[in-house]
Amino acid sequence: MATTSTTTNDATAASGAACGAGDGAPLADGRNHVVIFPFMAKGHTLPLLHFATALSTHHSDLSVTLLTTPANRAFAASRLPSSVRLVELPFPSLPPLPAGVESTDALPCPSLYPAFLRATALLRAPFAEFLASLPSPPLALVSDFFLGFTHRAAADAGVRRVVFHGMSCFSMATCKSLVPGSSPAAGAPDAPFHVPGMPEHVWITADEIPDAVVKLADADDPISRFFIDEGVFSDVLSWGVLVNSFAALDGDYVAPFESFYLPGARAWLAGPLFLAAGDMPEQDPEGCLAWLDERAAQPGSVVYVSFGTQVHVSDAQLDEIVDGLVRSGHPFLWVVRSDTWAPPVDVGPHSKVVRGWVPQRSILAHKAVGGFVSHSGWNSVMESLAAGKPIMAWPMIAEQHLNARHVVDIVGAGIKVHTKPGGMASVDVIGRVEVEEKVRKLMDADSVAGKKMRAKATWAQQTAKSAVSEGGTSHAALQELVAELQRTYGDVVKEGKM
Repeated sequence: MATTSTTTNDATAASGAACGAGDGAPLADGRNHVVIFPFMAKGHTLPLLHFATALSTHHSDLSVTLLTTPANRAFAASRLPSSVRLVELPFPSLPPLPAGVESTDALPCPSLYPAFLRATALLRAPFAEFLASLPSPPLALVSDFFLGFTHRAAADAGVRRVVFHGMSCFSMATCKSLVPGSSPAAGAPDAPFHVPGMPEHVWITADEIPDAVVKLADADDPISRFFIDEGVFSDVLSWGVLVNSFAALDGDYVAPFESFYLPGARAWLAGPLFLAAGDMPEQDPEGCLAWLDERAAQPGSVVYVSFGTQVHVSDAQLDEIVDGLVRSGHPFLWVVRSDTWAPPVDVGPHSKVVRGWVPQRSILAHKAVGGFVSHSGWNSVMESLAAGKPIMAWPMIAEQHLNARHVVDIVGAGIKVHTKPGGMASVDVIGRVEVEEKVRKLMDADSVAGKKMRAKATWAQQTAKSAVSEGGTSHAALQELVAELQRTYGDVVKEGKM
């Protein structure tokens, strides 16, 4: 029988099952207990850590439990307040997945991703045991879309599931509208078309449709099979959807998105979740902020570059990027994922290449930073817009092309690098000349285009901060979410259904 380990977020995990809240007190009754279960990928985990913090901070009557696994515990514990309770579930062993690999960024090669997904599905039994161990059903389970098994287990325990995708309403509604068969005919990948069911201004190209959507009908694709077997159907049965976005940015796409769920299900836009969580310390092992402080006398002069934690970028592409950055003449701070690549050119004393974890929110908020060269992952988009910084969108995988379309063509807060499906994972390499040209456009604050994109980024910053302030749309959504769950808790438990 699988065991769980319950700890405070600053204690060493013990073996076996233990019970206790962050302060050593027993759990509150189910009406005041929320369980959060992130998917084991940094981009999916971080927003739910912020959500857990926001719940615990703004609702002192709630007990908040976050489920993790042994290898992910330290990352979660270092980013949560002591009031949030951590429970470890044993991560399943599933060869050829190496032992101790419990998050996507730790995968030694992309080919192991399907095995990793299958391993997470085996958490079904220890998760059900955890629910059975609670003194009463919790108020709600907030779990990632990838953890589709949690819906059935929660329903069997009389617990409502609020699903989390880590995406915007714009991208989620677009993906759900583009079921296999509704996409444009092959042969016109660059021809814009209107997305069915979306507002009239939403036009995309076939190249921007995520691979997961295109391949959904492919029974031989292991990732598509996983989504069909573990996620798609449980997703639409969820009680509601937590969205890391805010109404001013994403409100036009809420109704189209909600139409794919059962009547009564609601999208709760409570973001940006890192702003809702309040001031949270960020680790800076590379000294990035001190380095930026040395350049604060020239506001907006530094280009910040990061392509996230998921996609491998070829050495050939890294060579072109660094050469283009140097040729642009702008100092840059670049977070490189590769442990083996070294710049073939001298980056000079005014630029910095780092590896490992950096305090991205604080970097983007620094006055020395003038623009962000980004893969357009939704967390990065949120952080850049909340800091009022324009984006040079370089989409790679998943829904990142849609995020780029949203930010650049609809919001108007950036420029775009036109990549083919697969982005950096494809064999195509974007040359240094284009990199230099796009970086110059991004950083030219005095041009007409530069002034316009900065004005739009500033608008996004102001509306994001307003949304999470008292009386703002995201602040109200968080309050209403808890109130609605508590109002209907007794009926759900009594009837034993979601």
